[in-house]
Amino acid sequence: MLRKIRIVVAALFFVLITLLFLDFTGALHTWFGWMAKIQLLPAVLALNVAVIVGLAVLTLLFGRVYCSVICPLGVFQDIVSWISGKRKGKKNRFGFKKEIKWLRYGMLVLFIVLMILGLNAIALLIAPYSAWGRIATSLLTPVYGWVNNLLAAISAHFGSYAFYPTEVYMKSLPVLIVAAVTLIIIVILAWRGGRTWCNTICPVGTTLGLLSRFSLFRPVIDTDKCVNCSLCGKRCKASCIDTKNHRIDYSRCVACFDCIENCSSGAIRYRIACGKHQSAAAHKMPDQVGHDVKVGHDEGRRAFIAGTALVAGAVTVEAKKKKLAEGVAKLQDKQIPPRTVVPVPAGAVSRKNFYSHCTACQLCISECPNDVLRPSARLATLMQPEMAFEKGFCRIDCNRCSAVCPTGAIRLVESAADKSAIQIGHAVVIPENCVVNRDDVNCGNCARHCPTGAITMVPKEDNDKRSVPAVNAEQCIGCGACEFHCPARPVSAIYVEGHEVHKER
Repeated sequence: MLRKIRIVVAALFFVLITLLFLDFTGALHTWFGWMAKIQLLPAVLALNVAVIVGLAVLTLLFGRVYCSVICPLGVFQDIVSWISGKRKGKKNRFGFKKEIKWLRYGMLVLFIVLMILGLNAIALLIAPYSAWGRIATSLLTPVYGWVNNLLAAISAHFGSYAFYPTEVYMKSLPVLIVAAVTLIIIVILAWRGGRTWCNTICPVGTTLGLLSRFSLFRPVIDTDKCVNCSLCGKRCKASCIDTKNHRIDYSRCVACFDCIENCSSGAIRYRIACGKHQSAAAHKMPDQVGHDVKVGHDEGRRAFIAGTALVAGAVTVEAKKKKLAEGVAKLQDKQIPPRTVVPVPAGAVSRKNFYSHCTACQLCISECPNDVLRPSARLATLMQPEMAFEKGFCRIDCNRCSAVCPTGAIRLVESAADKSAIQIGHAVVIPENCVVNRDDVNCGNCARHCPTGAITMVPKEDNDKRSVPAVNAEQCIGCGACEFHCPARPVSAIYVEGHEVHKER
């Protein structure tokens, strides 16, 4: 029964967290955004004491339930391992392996040191929640968008607008490569060794493993009932059951309850225990104790199949881009201007605060309705979001990125009035790029679309029939509306230069 419950809850967490990255409407975050905020690393970076204490207490009570239920990357490894076990002759493919302490704790120390030194871009390569966010955003989101666009085309054909098309494009080649390589490595490790990633590389797994050694409830082997069939060890994807000595390494046990279900003699029970290692023979408890929770031999596989089906349904994704109408020329794509300081979203407070708290999970990027946020390709901030205005601008009435950020890298901006008072940067004019100077035509797009009135058109010195833009830096908030609407190609005649520390106007 416990295994069934664990599988169902894990499937729900996995599907809903994945959908948080895929859903471009933002509707799911109203109900399930909290699932991102209870991930351990985001909670630590946000200094969310309630979540940190809650997860620590959960682990001290029930073991590494977080790894088998809440962590999407952990659940994904279970799915891959389960599929691998369906191969002929591979059902009982595991066995006890000693803990590789130097690698396990070395990776944890390295992760902490890199975070302290501010090298987050490197450290976050192995952060589980961030890794799954990049996989979902870079690899699954395009498929989700294509399927959505296909459904939009079909519904429009029948006069329905239940779906609307969305643009599908590659936001960052480096992040796509990182996500693909991470996925390949994790799939290979899970296919061959189950929870190898969790118990050798993952810093969150190692941290929780330090607490789970002392968990109150844990699987316990009763040596009087054990028939030494070794089936529990052969089915343990964490490779933490020493069947010869009837011992379990609780620092690596992820509380999946597979061993309990597969024990034909009922020798393993999930019960109250104490100490780092515990067997029923070493610390005997009567069978009558009311704390014993026996997991029966049920058909939990059916529940796992149902959970996998939910995942497959969630990953139905994107269709074709809309073709331009015949006879309409395609505009030349804009290029990113050479900014000295790349702007970061309102609510970030400063670039230093933003990048020191950001986990590069890509959640804000997937949620940005205006395609302003992109993964950085710069080495120092690799995979972390930065702002660009070739495909849209940051609207004053939008606070989606600050509402979904689980780490506090982007603090919540409550209203449009609050956002319009925050200066994330200022506009800079490149006179030689302006079509007024270059093509001798009238324009004024930048001034017309400026939401704060920071741009005015002033007569040219040599020709009072034409006007060129002038920027009031004190009035400008750096929203990028001017840069986006500028008709100059390939580089806009006006662009946003970011501020290291945000100001209030």
